[in-house]
Amino acid sequence: MTKSLLSPSAQRVQDALRGRGFAYEVIEFAQTTRSAAEAAAAVGCSVGQIAKSLVFKTQHSGRPLLVIASGANRVNEKRLRDLVGEPIAKPDADFVRQQTGFIIGGVPPLGHTEPLTTYIDEDLLQYETIWAAAGTPNAVFRLAPADLLPLTGGQTIKVT
Repeated sequence: MTKSLLSPSAQRVQDALRGRGFAYEVIEFAQTTRSAAEAAAAVGCSVGQIAKSLVFKTQHSGRPLLVIASGANRVNEKRLRDLVGEPIAKPDADFVRQQTGFIIGGVPPLGHTEPLTTYIDEDLLQYETIWAAAGTPNAVFRLAPADLLPLTGGQTIKVT
C-alpha cells in the first residue's frame, strides 16, 4: 500500500477530492481492487461497503450514466431504464474511458472527463464508512457515505 507517489490516474482523483474540499486520501495497493470482493479483502471491510462505479449508456440518446452501487448489490437495469425513460446498455471499455477518463475497474465517483448523470445506491448510506475506486484497478479511498451526494451531485435511488 502506498500513500505517496500515486499513479497519474490516482493522483487525478486525489486532486479532484482536494478541489472539492475533501481531505480523503487515495491509497494504492500492489494487488488489484478491481472487483468489489478484491477491494473488500484489500481494505478489510464487507463487500457491501464497496461503492462500485458502474457506467451505463442510454440506447437512444447515448448519454453516460454512472451508478454507484453497493458491492453487495446487482443493479436492476429495468428500474434504471424506467428512471431515465429509455433503454440502457452496458457500454464497451472505450466508451467508459472516453466519458470518464478512467478504465473499467478504476472508475471513481468523481473527476470524470465528462459530466455524468449519477445515481447512488441508497444501501450505501447504512454504513459508517465506505470505499470507492480511485482511478486505477488498485487504488481506493475511504469516505463517509453521506459525502457521496455533494461529491458527485448525484441522486439517491434504490438500485436492486
